[in-house]
Amino acid sequence: MSSNNELLEALNILEREKNISKETLLEAIENSLVTACKNHFGTSENVKVTMNPQTCEYHVFQEKTVVEQVEDPVEQISLVNAKMVDSKYEIGDIVNVEIQSKEFGRIATQNAKNVILQKIREEERKVLYNQYYSMEKDVVTGVVQRYIGRNVSVNLGKVDAILTENEQVRGEVFQPTERIKVYILEVKDTSKGPKILVSRTHPELVKRLFESEVTEVREGIVEIKAIAREAGSRTKIAVWSNDPDVDPVGACVGMNGARVNAIVNELRGEKIDIITWNENPAMMIENALSPAKVISVIADAEEKSAKVIVPDYQLSLAIGKEGQNARLAARLTGFKIDIKSETQARESGDFMDYESEYEDDEYYEDDEYAEDGEYTEDGEYAEDGYAEDADAEGEYAEESEIADETDTENEEE
Repeated sequence: MSSNNELLEALNILEREKNISKETLLEAIENSLVTACKNHFGTSENVKVTMNPQTCEYHVFQEKTVVEQVEDPVEQISLVNAKMVDSKYEIGDIVNVEIQSKEFGRIATQNAKNVILQKIREEERKVLYNQYYSMEKDVVTGVVQRYIGRNVSVNLGKVDAILTENEQVRGEVFQPTERIKVYILEVKDTSKGPKILVSRTHPELVKRLFESEVTEVREGIVEIKAIAREAGSRTKIAVWSNDPDVDPVGACVGMNGARVNAIVNELRGEKIDIITWNENPAMMIENALSPAKVISVIADAEEKSAKVIVPDYQLSLAIGKEGQNARLAARLTGFKIDIKSETQARESGDFMDYESEYEDDEYYEDDEYAEDGEYTEDGEYAEDGYAEDADAEGEYAEESEIADETDTENEEE
């Protein structure tokens, strides 16, 4: 049979569009010809197919044994007929008799066609599965298709993924054709093609978004050491820089907050706290409770528990709304955290051991309590507009008007 240009062109198109190799398609055609022979002759054991991958030229042969008297025309050929093919054949030799595909009946041809189509579908599913399996645990952009009950169908390009109700952020509502970023949780191979499960609540979604937005994270200069998330509300991440000249928190925040704001917008307003990672558990816990100020932390590394004391006016901030800040800090550090206010600690006697270590400048931010009649950092009264502290070096108290009022009162007396 001469070269088949049409078949060659068709195979090239399939290889290009479906990403299925030409060798795989030629194998499917070979199997289809064998199937056609089996349907036509009742057996395919003595059928041999040869194909040229360059020209797509193919030949189908039946191997027949030369006999004196033919009992099975499918597997045997008479000596007379064998001599007509080639005079050298003798009894017992094997003769290759070529079969023309046009000899096949309609049913055999249809079955052969189905074999080729089935192979193409299988290979297409396999290619899609391999493509998306390599993207597992990564973030991709998808287009919202429709709601299926409470689940959302998201198109990822060549296949649809399922965003289940459990993996949706509470309160998020999607519109058809809306573009969203999702985290690929799992890719399963099924008879109907790859089944892809995606998430909007997974903590790794935030990590991958930082990798895409922050060059230093992507290049490994800044590492995200730990992450704790309550989807839709708040996320805490602990970062560390492998380069002493690079500020990890500043790199993640970006110029005027551009980098972190891009991630916050993608997460639809979810708050993100970025803190510095520290090998010291006590320092790490203190950072994790940010933005609350901490007086003291006693951490037990073996028990994985810590006692934290905060100023009275910082207690609610340290605990957070419905305990969220403390809960996220515990997840981030892996420690069970017991938070007490200064007053509670004094009453229970927990505060005595490190009372001398406590410096009031952590309590009074920017001397906001250094007003007339109240104590400053060194315990001296603020008079004449100055905080009389040996370390204060003549710094003004918070408001100069306080000093004026003090002078006036002294004159009146």
